[in-house]
Amino acid sequence: MRTNVIIDDSLLEEAFILTKIKTKKELLKTALEELIENRKRKDIREIRGKINFYEDYNYKEMRR
Repeated sequence: MRTNVIIDDSLLEEAFILTKIKTKKELLKTALEELIENRKRKDIREIRGKINFYEDYNYKEMRR
């Protein structure tokens, strides 16, 4: 999808420096992927304290 967007030049420059990405297209793709990943991670934190684990649960034994 083609979209024209006005982006703050200082934000772009800082993002290019931090990521070492060379193109705006790749930079925006990476930014969107990271945004989505972070939002999904936030949703997982909302279930904290709502899952009960068995006291004798041994995850290391399950991996064998």
